[in-house]
Amino acid sequence: MTKPFLILCLGNEVIADDAFGPEAARILLESKKLPSPVEVIYAPVAGFALLDLLAGRERVLIVDTIQTGHKTPAGHLSFLALSDFPASHNLTSSHQISLPTALELGKRMGMTMPRQIEILAVEAADLETLGGPMTAAVQAALNDAVSRAILWAKKASRSKNQ
Repeated sequence: MTKPFLILCLGNEVIADDAFGPEAARILLESKKLPSPVEVIYAPVAGFALLDLLAGRERVLIVDTIQTGHKTPAGHLSFLALSDFPASHNLTSSHQISLPTALELGKRMGMTMPRQIEILAVEAADLETLGGPMTAAVQAALNDAVSRAILWAKKASRSKNQ
């Protein structure tokens, strides 16, 4: 039996714009607008540590901050595919394992990995300031991100029931 669909909000609540994920999770959980079977989890983890959260899921939406290095303005929201992320090379620690590499490792270990993973990412301006508030542009993107996550959940739920 598969687990409920998952909205996995990543980040670190004490690092400026990285607090986007935890804050999105809080708002989603308080909204009471998510259909069943959708679960929301906030996790301050990455790489290999994601496997236990993803195992047994059919569909997952990951909400996180990114810094693309492009001229994308802070606060810009994007839906990304797993294929948009490169595999890991020359690892020096387990924290450097990319999402595609972690999923491949999970499959090789015999774990059931999600059939579909989408990423809702916000372009961050500040991923270094400890204890600082989110930048205004990233804070302003929260409501739109939450709305998009709720729409994703409703579509996922409808597709399961069809």
